[in-house]
Amino acid sequence: MPAHKVQLLQMLYAGLGRTLDRTDLDELGKKYEGKVRDNYSTADGRRFIVVTDRISAFDRVLGTIPYKGQLLTRMAAYWFEKTRDIAPNHMIAVRDPNVMECIECRPLPVEMVVRGYITGVTSTSIWTHYKDGKRDFCGHTLPNGLNKNDKLPQPILTPSTKAEKGGHDISASRDEILALTKMPAAEFDEAARLAMALYEAGRKHAAARGLILVDTKYEFGVAPDGRVIVIDEIHTPDSSRYWFTESYRERHPRGEEPESFDKEYVRRWLAAEGYTGDGPSPKIPDEIRVEAARRYVEAFERITGDTFEPDGEDPLPRIRASLGLAK
Repeated sequence: MPAHKVQLLQMLYAGLGRTLDRTDLDELGKKYEGKVRDNYSTADGRRFIVVTDRISAFDRVLGTIPYKGQLLTRMAAYWFEKTRDIAPNHMIAVRDPNVMECIECRPLPVEMVVRGYITGVTSTSIWTHYKDGKRDFCGHTLPNGLNKNDKLPQPILTPSTKAEKGGHDISASRDEILALTKMPAAEFDEAARLAMALYEAGRKHAAARGLILVDTKYEFGVAPDGRVIVIDEIHTPDSSRYWFTESYRERHPRGEEPESFDKEYVRRWLAAEGYTGDGPSPKIPDEIRVEAARRYVEAFERITGDTFEPDGEDPLPRIRASLGLAK
């Protein structure tokens, strides 16, 4: 094994004992805890997003992955800067390897999911839906004759509701989402327009790096000035599925699963263990956690062209110092 890969694995194994599982920064502002992010809203209209190392799959939090929060923060910041001319976003500054300072927005009650391929392993995935004989998905009529992991005739928008922590998102058509959420149609349509534009930009960038941006999800909010803007994150391995172009071309004709470096790796391990989101989840072994982290690192470096150098300090004291909070 090359020396740099050995060093990376040593770094990731060492990081297993310093993962960021939760934060308690109540003096920063009102806290909202998501599956992966701890959000703190300030009285002056800002939001501090602390990206933890929690891993979620099947709409459940299942453990931690070393340095995942740092990787996601850096990758989200990379994409927010890169796509500002396509869609405005909420990022103000990165204040710590795990913390982004943002504009406080009113979140839209929908996730904009864009799909370029027919795939998935969950019970609600587009592929499961299709193989069961259904041809209508979120208002789109799918053609007959598709195989798993085929490219769709064109990218499609398949929005979903945003479930509370522990709940399941529901994919639905535009009209169904509007009826379920009562959100203004104009806000939905603007978010949909921005999502399709961002996906096209992400697809082109990924293709230039030898990758396929298979599908992704975006979240939007309304800024104080009334604009619909991007919030949360974009095009990270948590919100996006990436395949390697070269191996996809080799594997897909043989009916083999594509090589990926998103959290689908963890989903597949869980599915192989018989877990699909219901009941107690199995404990993820350290070697699976490290391999997942290695894939996050590879994703970051492949997409951004930068080398990932983690901050190995104890994350909680470092975050407090970065934000000027008392120890």
